[in-house]
Amino acid sequence: MMQALIGPIVNLVGGHLQRKAEEKKAVHERKMVAIQQDANWENIHANNAANSWKDEWFTILFSVPCVLAFFPSMVPVVMAGFEALNGMPEWYKGFLGAAVAASFGLRGLANWKK
Repeated sequence: MMQALIGPIVNLVGGHLQRKAEEKKAVHERKMVAIQQDANWENIHANNAANSWKDEWFTILFSVPCVLAFFPSMVPVVMAGFEALNGMPEWYKGFLGAAVAASFGLRGLANWKK
């Protein structure tokens, strides 16, 4: 009688544990695919960046106000430029930030403002 009761319970528990193991394996495989896709995207970006001046353009563009700030006569021009940028629509600033993030490969830039 005990054998008849224990057998189905063991099968039930064994089946549950097997399903949990399969679920964990599936989750792990999905994570590995996502990591591989991210790595592929990074490699494609790096290969494309090798033939592009976009990164250098943004580096120069962002360096200009920094350099001009050391010339007292240019400080008002730099400040006026930042005030003008501050008054730009949010969508424009978002697109500019996205362009910079895409150029430098900074995926976390979107969360920076938060």
